[in-house]
Amino acid sequence: MTWDVLRYDTVDSTNNVCKALAAQGLDSTAVIARAQTAGKGRLGRSFQSPEGGLYLSALWQDCPAGQLLTVTPLAAVAVCRAVESLCDTDCGIKWCNDVVLHGKKLCGILTESSLLPDGSAAWLVVGIGVNVGQASFPPDIADMATSLALQELDVSPDALADAILAQLTAMRTVLTDPVEWLAEYRRRCVNLGRPVRVLRGNTVRQATALAIDERFGLTVQYENGETETVRSGEVSVRGLYGYIE
Repeated sequence: MTWDVLRYDTVDSTNNVCKALAAQGLDSTAVIARAQTAGKGRLGRSFQSPEGGLYLSALWQDCPAGQLLTVTPLAAVAVCRAVESLCDTDCGIKWCNDVVLHGKKLCGILTESSLLPDGSAAWLVVGIGVNVGQASFPPDIADMATSLALQELDVSPDALADAILAQLTAMRTVLTDPVEWLAEYRRRCVNLGRPVRVLRGNTVRQATALAIDERFGLTVQYENGETETVRSGEVSVRGLYGYIE
């Protein structure tokens, strides 16, 4: 499988461009920009997207029901593999969608889709933002974010984009049975065994992250001994290792 790649200097959001392309019926298309003016994160948050980063969204048509929850965590594994294929470093994953390097956020991932009545997706967009060449960050995120450049890793954004697209191609072949990728996600997950705060609406509960289940849910144990497996989109899991989501 090959990707049709569209490159821009600046867009509002590479995800938005892909969604417009999806409405035109395009498939297996990647949009790459040098900067975004309206980057988006999970749960309606903004995602700062200045020049120096890599902003890539990948569009494909059709995703069977039951596989949507696996796409974002698998994409995190794909980004880790891509970065490590070009750099002498090790990346981790903060559940469920952040790639971290040396305890700070390197990459965020936002997956969007159009659902059909049977729960499958008419189309799917995986948006990936990687901090590549930034030499600094605004004060409000300086303590929680890092870039490849700040870690003295010299990587071309174009080379990284090619590596990520190659890994996304591999990811698409294992969506129905991602056993190896699930095991790798579990190895990389920095939350496990550590305290977290589970936010659901206005409710905050302290817990310990225990495990990743077969559908990439995070099993936590609360202070009263109760356990629960939380899912992406239901809650926000915050804290623990140098930055807050």
